Amino acid sequence: MKGDLHDTKALIREAFRIDGITGAECRTIFLDWVLGLPDGQDVGAAVRALLVRHADAPPDHPMTRVLEQSLRATAPPRRRGGRDARLRAGG
Repeated sequence: MKGDLHDTKALIREAFRIDGITGAECRTIFLDWVLGLPDGQDVGAAVRALLVRHADAPPDHPMTRVLEQSLRATAPPRRRGGRDARLRAGG
């Protein structure tokens, strides 16, 4: 194994080392990273661990933004309304 439990191929680590890397390149690397995770691994936990590990990277680094966006995109949907809201709306 080239990397570790959270970055087995060291793709994320290497992305942070590439000067001038773009957001599009980081998204491609992220997709490859996700597809390479072991079955059953919690993606959100791995992303959070990587954000902690690379916390010293510039906050505007494209990979930092991709990792943060992935956490927002995988957040469970919030309940909106429900029975009480329908009753208040007259439905």
